[in-house]
Amino acid sequence: MKPTSDDSDAGQGWSVYKRLLTYSAAYWPAFLVSFVGFAIYGATQFLAGKWLESVIDAVKEGALDQRLWLALAVLVIYAGRGIGSFLGNYSINYVARFVIHHLRTQLFDRMLLLPADYYHHHTSGEMLAQLTFNIEQVTVAATDSVKVFLREGLTVVALLGYLFYTNWKLTLIFIAVAPLLGVVISVASKRMRKLGHRIQKSVGDITSAASESIKGYQVVRVYGGTEFERDRFHKASDLNRRQYMKLVVAESINTPVVQFLVAMALATLMYIAMSPAVMGSMTTGEFVAFITVAGMITKPLRMLTEINATMQKGLAAANAVFTTMDQTAEQDHGSLAPTQVSGELCFSDVTYQYPEASVASLQHFSLQLHKGQTVALVGRSGSGKSTVAGLIPRFNDGWQGEILLDGQPLQDYSLAALRQQIAIVSQHVVLFNGTIAENIAYGAQANATLAEIESAARAAHVMEFAERLPDGLQTQVGESGVLLSGGQRQRIAIARAILKDAPILILDEATSALDTESERHIQAALNTVMQNRTTLVIAHRLSTIENADLIVVMDQGHIVEQGTHDALINRKQHYASLYNMQRNEESDG
Repeated sequence: MKPTSDDSDAGQGWSVYKRLLTYSAAYWPAFLVSFVGFAIYGATQFLAGKWLESVIDAVKEGALDQRLWLALAVLVIYAGRGIGSFLGNYSINYVARFVIHHLRTQLFDRMLLLPADYYHHHTSGEMLAQLTFNIEQVTVAATDSVKVFLREGLTVVALLGYLFYTNWKLTLIFIAVAPLLGVVISVASKRMRKLGHRIQKSVGDITSAASESIKGYQVVRVYGGTEFERDRFHKASDLNRRQYMKLVVAESINTPVVQFLVAMALATLMYIAMSPAVMGSMTTGEFVAFITVAGMITKPLRMLTEINATMQKGLAAANAVFTTMDQTAEQDHGSLAPTQVSGELCFSDVTYQYPEASVASLQHFSLQLHKGQTVALVGRSGSGKSTVAGLIPRFNDGWQGEILLDGQPLQDYSLAALRQQIAIVSQHVVLFNGTIAENIAYGAQANATLAEIESAARAAHVMEFAERLPDGLQTQVGESGVLLSGGQRQRIAIARAILKDAPILILDEATSALDTESERHIQAALNTVMQNRTTLVIAHRLSTIENADLIVVMDQGHIVEQGTHDALINRKQHYASLYNMQRNEESDG
């Protein structure tokens, strides 16, 4: 028999819950203390029922001499309740915060290792929502929900224990409603878990819309996108509101239905309990305490049903987190880890097609980059230039053909060792919120001396503007380098590459953000740093690559022409056409 979708949802929820429990296994002593604490709390409810019974019987029988121990019993019961509540609450939060810490750090660690394709298909807002909103949803489920479940669940057990102790036959009437409660809670759980998934997606949409609008505020305002972005954000927020209200409806219906079923059981119990035959077998104290305790069960049962929504949202969030954590990381099966390579690169009949793309970006691409040689790739947008650059550090895997570094297949190198041999300066400069010096000496270069940082900064003409700043190289650059100009950010990125001193250098439109004067200075610095390095240059301004050892013209993933600048100009084909077109545009400008 084929399982239904409801069965599948229930099985998935249970598997997610079991996986969450494995994170708490290492903290089982604290979990045990929490269980004992809440058990003590629940036991005081049993004792409270017994105390009420004793008080009523003592008053009825005139046994007023028992007032001392009855008074002391109140203190003992409430002291036990306080101790149990503290032990249970502190211990469960201790476990939960460690679980959340491990979940958040493992999720972030996995994100750092995911392939480029994952980042291409998931927005930054969606990923940030997982690290923030989803993790917080799991936090609430792992703290408040588990705390209420243990405390109120053990309270229900204790109160039912007292009812069984007093009159087990009447208690069976109360228990008879349990299957109906199970059905109601199960149906509500599936609905709330489904809504929980939708809420998470809507939060990701909100984060994404806000992030893009904030980062691109200048484009938004200049191009009149304010109304569009406002409408997009409002729609995303309203969708989130509607999903939440659907969850509130499910939760609001669930609790009264459960309470009404409990009330039906309580009403039946009252009716039978007050019959002469039953009352005759119970003392007044037992009868009053029995009815009182039966009524006391409704509060913990209500709280248990109310946490169901929080628990289901937490499980839905945990499922999304685990889905990301289960994504396959970059393939890293290589074992070669040389201290430094010479930089000899060879592409042999390489074809590469991006996942879900209809045509290959590279087709039977063959190219030799000799040690210390500067090779420039030119061509129209979409010709495959950046794809070539992305294959060298293995940002994209799955090519056909062969790529060799120093005669060894690229995939035979470990990723860390391979990327240690490469420095990249991209047209999209990435700066981190810190100082200029910290951004130059980033990552593995963090231990560089101040003299080394200054040397790299001077070579990249960073010192020209840094020396005019009050804090020099210790000046804060702001988020994504927002406090600096585009040219200044590009120079810092170049200084970072200079400091790394890698044998392979990739320049992807490295001078695109510079004005003419800055470009002249940076080009001189790059000419120096490119000496004795294998350099791959992707350039739009053809005037910047006239001195390259080899210029390769690409079109639709193929090499259509290659040679030196002078040879290609004399050939008067593709390169000469592009070069002359740019010169004419510059002249017209």
